Amino acid sequence: MDYSDMIIFIMEIVGTIAFASSGAMTGIQKKMDLFGVNVLGVTTAVGGGLIRDLILGLNPPVMFRNPRYALTAVATSTVLFVFVYARAGAHTGRHAKMRELLLFIGDTIGLGIFTVMGSHTAITAGYGENRFLLVFVGVMTGVGGGMLRDVMAGNLPYILVKHVYAVASLSGALVYVLLLPYLGGLPCMMAGAAVVMLIRFLAAYYHWNLPRIS
Repeated sequence: MDYSDMIIFIMEIVGTIAFASSGAMTGIQKKMDLFGVNVLGVTTAVGGGLIRDLILGLNPPVMFRNPRYALTAVATSTVLFVFVYARAGAHTGRHAKMRELLLFIGDTIGLGIFTVMGSHTAITAGYGENRFLLVFVGVMTGVGGGMLRDVMAGNLPYILVKHVYAVASLSGALVYVLLLPYLGGLPCMMAGAAVVMLIRFLAAYYHWNLPRIS
């Protein structure tokens, strides 16, 4: 494994932990048991990659060929559940805000990393000339797990209502694809992920949302 492959692997693990955290926190907020929290954590962490692999015709999907991502999600979800369970008696506003913050940060980091990872996987699968596909697969990889999580939790999908979520993913995928002819793959991935996270943090701080009919 060379330097670039190591960086990409670390990004994948960080993204998996981040998305698993957001899924687990959603399950905890919904008062699910340990199994339910793990299901949401794993679904959020690997769901986008599963959709990506099905679109690209990669069978069986990576989550089945390499279970380390699902196992990482299980470990992350279980640790979070145990931590929150141990503090179950502390129903203060501060703890509630910390859970919301953890959900937001996990979602943001996971979205940034998995958006560019989706586009990168499409390139390694031989679709580097199809820019539309690269962007589409990047966005679906980024938002797919969160969509499945919200549907399973009985929530309106986050991407449709919160802080230009899908728009941030789309922007990051476009940055990655447009910079690719001029920079190496790894710098493009870093730039694309950074754009996604920056837009998400700015949208949350300034309360940006797309227009809607009230």
